[in-house]
Amino acid sequence: MRRVLSLSTLGLLFGACFFAFSLTPSLIPRTDVVQGAISGFSLAAGYGVGCFLSWLWSALELPVPAGKLRQRLHWVAVAICLLLLLGFLWQATGWQNSVRSQMGMEPVSGVRPVTIALIAVLVFLVVLGLARLFRRTFRFLAASLEERVPRRLSILFGLLAAVTVFWAITDDVVLSAALRATDATYRKLDARMEPDLPAPKQSWKPGGPGSLVEWQTMGHQGRRYLALGPTADEIAEVSGEAQEPIRVYVGLNAAETPEERAALALEELKRVGGFDRSVLVLITPTGTGWVDPGGINSVEFLHRGDIASVAAQYSYLPSPIALMTEGAYGVETARALFREVYGYWRQLPRDARPRLYLFGLSLGALNSDRSFDLYDIIDNPFQGALWTGPPFRSDTWRDVTRNRDPGSPAWLPLFRDGAVIRFGNQRGGYERGSVPWGSFRIAYLQHASDPIVFFEPEAALRKPAWMGKPRGPDVSPDLQWYPIVTMLQLAADMHAGIAPEGFGHSYAPADYLDAWLALTEPEGWTEEELDRVREKLAQRNPR
Repeated sequence: MRRVLSLSTLGLLFGACFFAFSLTPSLIPRTDVVQGAISGFSLAAGYGVGCFLSWLWSALELPVPAGKLRQRLHWVAVAICLLLLLGFLWQATGWQNSVRSQMGMEPVSGVRPVTIALIAVLVFLVVLGLARLFRRTFRFLAASLEERVPRRLSILFGLLAAVTVFWAITDDVVLSAALRATDATYRKLDARMEPDLPAPKQSWKPGGPGSLVEWQTMGHQGRRYLALGPTADEIAEVSGEAQEPIRVYVGLNAAETPEERAALALEELKRVGGFDRSVLVLITPTGTGWVDPGGINSVEFLHRGDIASVAAQYSYLPSPIALMTEGAYGVETARALFREVYGYWRQLPRDARPRLYLFGLSLGALNSDRSFDLYDIIDNPFQGALWTGPPFRSDTWRDVTRNRDPGSPAWLPLFRDGAVIRFGNQRGGYERGSVPWGSFRIAYLQHASDPIVFFEPEAALRKPAWMGKPRGPDVSPDLQWYPIVTMLQLAADMHAGIAPEGFGHSYAPADYLDAWLALTEPEGWTEEELDRVREKLAQRNPR
C-alpha cells in the first residue's frame, strides 16, 4: 500500500496513458513478449514525464491538495489507470490483427494480457529502480560537494558526476561485455565450415584451384553466396540459352586492410573474366557479410547469366551492431572496393566494357550510397544503383524524400519527375515519372511497412510524414501517432519485429525482379517468361 502511495499520481496517469497507447498497432506484428517490453518502456517513459511535470508544478510553488484529499485523488487516479489499461488490452487483439491482415497473415485469437502486464511491470520496475539509484547517487555526490562549493555548483557538478559514473558503468562494463560475447558468437559462426558447401573444383570460380582468394577466408556468408547461386542449366530452364553467372567475394580474413581486400577483389574479378560480361554488379553486403539471394539471383536470371558480381566483407556482426561499432569501417570498405572496380572499369573502352550497377540492402544500401561522390563520376558515370530498404540515416534517401514532388507520399516519393531517382515497392512504381528515366538511374525498393527505412527519432515529438494520407498499402489504418510512444514502437519494430516476405524489412525475389527489370531493361522477355522466372526464384529462395 505504501509503495503504491509513494508513486507519483501524475506519473501513474501519464504512465497508464503511454502504456495504453503502446498497445495500438505500429508497422510490424508483435509477439506478447515484445509487446510487454514495449509497454514496460512506455510505462516508464510516461511515468518519467508525469514526475517531471509534478516536479515543475512544485518548483513553481503552485497549489497542491494535501492530506486525505490527496490520498483520495491518488486512488481515484489508480482506478482510472486500471480501467484505461483494461479497455485498451481488450482491443489489443483487434489492433494486432489489423496489422496482420495488411500482410496476409492469419489472425491471432487473442493476446495474453497477463503476460504483457507482467513483462511490462518487470521492465518498469527495473527502469524505475535504475532511475532511483541514479537519483540517490546524484544526491550523495551533490551533498558531498556542498561543503566545498556553493549549493548550485554542487548540484551541477553532482549531476555531471552521476552521469559520468552511470555512463562509464554502462559503456565500459555492460555494453563491452555484451559486445565481447556477441563478437565471439558471430566470429565462430563466420569461421564455421559447412560440409555441404565444399570448395569449387573449377579454376574459374573464386575459391577453386588457382584462385587468388582461399575458400576458408571467405567467411560463412561469402561461401554461401558463391555456392548457392543459380547454374547455367537452371537459368536456361526459363530463358533458353544461358551462361554461368560469375560471382566474386572477398572475405574479411582474406587480407588485412580494406584497400588490400579491394585490390584482391579486382584482381580476382579480372582473373575469372568478370569484365567480359555484359553487366557487372558491385555489391555492398549487410553487416554479417550477407548478400540477399533474391536480390542477386533475380538479376542473374534476367540477364541469362551474362553477368558478374563482386562483393567484399567488412564485418561479421548483425547490421545494427556493425553500424554502432564498425560504421566507419563499412564505409571505408565500400569506398575502397568502388575505387578499385570503378577505376579499372572507367579505363576500358566504352563500347567494350560491361554496364556497371551498384547494389545494397539495408546497411549495405547505406554504405553503397556513401561509397562514391558525384564529382568522382560526373565525367564518366556508371549506369545506376538499386538500394533496397535503405536505413533512415541514408543521406541521399532523406534528402530526396524531404524534397519530393508535391502530392507524392513519403512512402513512395516522386522526385524531380523521376528523371534520375525512382521508388518502387511490392506493387511496382518505377513507371511513375513524367519524363524519361535517364541513362544514369537510381532505384529504391522499399516497403511502406519497413521500420528500418521509416524509423526516425523525431517521431518522439512530431508525426512522421509517411503516416499521412494516402497511407502505404501494407500499413494498418489503425496506426496512430502518439508522442514518445510511437518512437518506442518503431524502435522495437526495427530490432524485434518479424514480417512475412514482401513486407517490412523482408524483400521478396519477385519485387527485386521488377526493380532490376525497370533499372537495367534486359531485352527479349515476355510476360509469360517473366512469370516463370518469378516462380523459379520463389522455389529456390533459401529464406
